[in-house]
Amino acid sequence: MKDVTIVVGTVGQSIMRSEDNGQTWARIGPRRGFAYEASVRCIAMHPKQHETLFAGTERGLYRSDDRGANWKYLDSALNPHYVWAIGIDPVNPNNMFVGTGTPTPAMLFASNDAGKTWEKRPVEVANECEAVGTPRFTGIAVDPLEPNHIWAGLEVDGARHSSDGGKTWSIVDVTGRRDIHNVVVTAGPPKTVFIMANREIYASTDNGESWEARDMQRCLPWEYPRKENYLRGIAVDPANPQRIFLSFGDFTPGTSGAIAQTQDFGKSWKLLPLPVEPNSTMWTFGVNPDDSKTIFAASRYGYLYRSDDAGSSWTKLRRELSEIAAVCWLLN
Repeated sequence: MKDVTIVVGTVGQSIMRSEDNGQTWARIGPRRGFAYEASVRCIAMHPKQHETLFAGTERGLYRSDDRGANWKYLDSALNPHYVWAIGIDPVNPNNMFVGTGTPTPAMLFASNDAGKTWEKRPVEVANECEAVGTPRFTGIAVDPLEPNHIWAGLEVDGARHSSDGGKTWSIVDVTGRRDIHNVVVTAGPPKTVFIMANREIYASTDNGESWEARDMQRCLPWEYPRKENYLRGIAVDPANPQRIFLSFGDFTPGTSGAIAQTQDFGKSWKLLPLPVEPNSTMWTFGVNPDDSKTIFAASRYGYLYRSDDAGSSWTKLRRELSEIAAVCWLLN
């Protein structure tokens, strides 16, 4: 087992951080530059400088250059906004994108100087949506092969696509689905864009010209609890772009959850064994190209699981946290 530092974004307890594989934890607060009891909805790792992290909160964006130990508030146009999603261009990481939302208006901002300054982009978003009221961005994915293509999802206002590096955006028609929970692009081959709705995943291999449903209710036979699968988190194996991980559950926050893996772009899925049944829907993943075999997964209500063999087996960490929204990890 590799010795790692774990950085967890929680809703209401700021950043929780462990330097010893989760044996002991420290809550990052004002002495480390972070707001006390902040709500952290997303954490993004710099694709080339992994010690640099960005965290989205209810009052804009924070940056750490020492693996999440200390943070600096990025005073910018994002200050009044609740940041829900961060996307970083893997080819030119100076280009960043941020999506905001509930309870502040859902907007999309772009930066070309690594997050120092931000400019609002012209993205049409509904002021109010069914079930959630004010919508929120739930994912932003920059194409790893053609970074001018950027994808974003909203809960509950559909998906958006830019083909010019984020200057202009258009609505993505995915068979009328509006409740979008995540987006991801895998280099493949074939390069595939995945847009995840609450009950289904749609895949495109032609930059969104056409979409194919993956029939997730059939592909994920889940014996307990026997309800419709509620899809939430998705991650691509950094070393094998054909392997994709999915986290799901019975609802939100849900009473149980599970993890699945595909190696054929979502046409079939294999459930992965968890040693302890999750206490809620499985919510998010933490992966790192420095060691693709190590993966972290979190339930919405604070369970953390770790795999050191690319998902074949998992262990549950002893410490349970508050509501988890984001997980990342770094080699010590």
